[in-house]
Amino acid sequence: KSNEITVRRLAFTGVEQADESQLRSVLATRASSRLPWGRKERFDRGEFEADLQRIRAFYVDRGFPDARVTSFDINLNEAGDRVSLAIHISEGQPIRVAELRFVGFDALPEDQRRALQRRAPLKQGQPFDRAALATSREAAANALRDHGFPYPEITAHREPAGSGRDVVISIVARPGSQAYFAGTTVEGTKSVGDEVVLRSLLFKPGDLYRLSVLRESQRKLYALELFEFVNVAPVQDAAGDANGGARTDGVRAAAEKAGRDGQGEGDQQTDAQAEDPVSQVVPMKVTVTEAKHRRVRFSVGYGTEENGRAEVQYRQLNFLGGARSAGVHAKWSSLERGVRADLRAPYFFGPRWSASLDGQRWTAVEPMYRANTAGGNLTVAYQPGSLNTFSITGTSIFQSSRIANEALSDLSLRDELIALGLDPRTGVQDGLLNALSFDAQRSTADNPLNATRGYSALVHVERAVGVLGGDYRYWNLTLDLRHYLKLGSVVVATRGRSGMLSPAQGLGANIPFAKRYFLGGSTSLRGWGRYEVSPLSGSGLPIGGFSMFEGSVEIRTPLYGKLTAVGFLDAGNVWAGSWDVNLNDLRYSVGPGLRYQTPIGPIRFDFGYQLNPIPGLLIEGKPETRRWRVHFSIGQAF
Repeated sequence: KSNEITVRRLAFTGVEQADESQLRSVLATRASSRLPWGRKERFDRGEFEADLQRIRAFYVDRGFPDARVTSFDINLNEAGDRVSLAIHISEGQPIRVAELRFVGFDALPEDQRRALQRRAPLKQGQPFDRAALATSREAAANALRDHGFPYPEITAHREPAGSGRDVVISIVARPGSQAYFAGTTVEGTKSVGDEVVLRSLLFKPGDLYRLSVLRESQRKLYALELFEFVNVAPVQDAAGDANGGARTDGVRAAAEKAGRDGQGEGDQQTDAQAEDPVSQVVPMKVTVTEAKHRRVRFSVGYGTEENGRAEVQYRQLNFLGGARSAGVHAKWSSLERGVRADLRAPYFFGPRWSASLDGQRWTAVEPMYRANTAGGNLTVAYQPGSLNTFSITGTSIFQSSRIANEALSDLSLRDELIALGLDPRTGVQDGLLNALSFDAQRSTADNPLNATRGYSALVHVERAVGVLGGDYRYWNLTLDLRHYLKLGSVVVATRGRSGMLSPAQGLGANIPFAKRYFLGGSTSLRGWGRYEVSPLSGSGLPIGGFSMFEGSVEIRTPLYGKLTAVGFLDAGNVWAGSWDVNLNDLRYSVGPGLRYQTPIGPIRFDFGYQLNPIPGLLIEGKPETRRWRVHFSIGQAF
């Protein structure tokens, strides 16, 4: 019986110009998992017959009108409980796009028109894909909406290109009248005041209507974590008046201002604006559904570096009103433990500014040292757009570092410990760190947990000063670059990171020991364990350095379902001196890995192998003989 038969295999022949993974995704018939515990897909003859028609529709929508299923094979095993399917397809010749034209887009700046043509999913010379045409039309409409035209009419026309099968596609726009934001109403608030919503918006009455600003305002409201649902949209026309007959004097004044401003732009002012500026404003409406304002999260986990891990977090949203939030975070693991508390104000000076204050009592336990920290940070951040963030942070913390016992017993380190500000008898360094840092970040990555496209760039500059009792004085510069490129179903991920520490007067004692650079571990040079790559003491112990560089390349390719295979190459090193990077002196590791996607990020397994081991390296007091490491954790390496 068909409902007792599972699909062992589903194969295609003749699929050359279409994306086979997309074809499989539209079919109801699917192959069962090869894993014993995986999902078993039953064979339904009726659905299979319908799939044969779906294949035909799939190809027609993608510009292959002559595509057809020429035959298919259904092979049942001897037990009669599993079937292997093979579908044979003749794609035929496609209808190709000879030319793609954008007509009626003169209202856009020239560079925007060129970008629209360049980024359109429908490409000249490619098969005529209806889905790509629909996406190109929507992109064209959004480009106009982002330049003051909220209700453009976009049509597409297709005509033959000569006597062949090729076609000319024209995307034609009627932009309508340029418009400006009017007043905004808020619906759905209960404990959160309307003023909290309104002040978070990045537009005000009289501003030119822009879709990107509207969407960014919606993202900012979601980022407050106060709402489960947020929608920012123009008020729909009810009876000929966009504001339902309730246009206020403030809205009219904003509209008249918009009309006056437009008249000053010469050719950009339309006749409709000059005759009736009030009709060119767009009243807005923000609809929200509030979320719970108290949140408690408890989590446990395991990784090869942290071993067991337990965390508990409490967060109070809308703390003392004004969308502020306060939280407490406690954590324990073999690597770090302690308590942190923070207070965040998402509105500071204006909607693009925010401030946060945090305090901590934290302990970091690394292979070479143990650092106890008590103090806090005050950060002011500015976000001019959804991609860029700039921040300034003031830090004041008391830090006590103690090196590992094996380093303390290494007599060859005695003079260096003194130079580093460590007591050669106890291996302890105590001091107050007062520092000011600046961070600039830009990210176009599509997913912060598992990016497949885009890039990110981060610059960090830190200056520790000896004021207000500060014991340390140094400069720190860090640069982190990441890029993600998707080629079909394969993702190529690359990363480069470099850092420099420069102590005042060249004295190592002017830098906290815990600030020194070490590499190696699950997110660094994966052929080594955590913090095993750095300059060595006379006996072979890693003691950290003042200059660092590392780079990685990963090839991520899907295997089956949520399982992905990875191949990686890591390179990097740490040098003792400041500004002392030497790219001819790098350590390399390679290896394979597996990723299994979960809602909280991919579960990661990596096997790293050292290509050039570090001569004389001691691990737990013994010479290193193992050239490989295994890493298990959650989240991508970068």
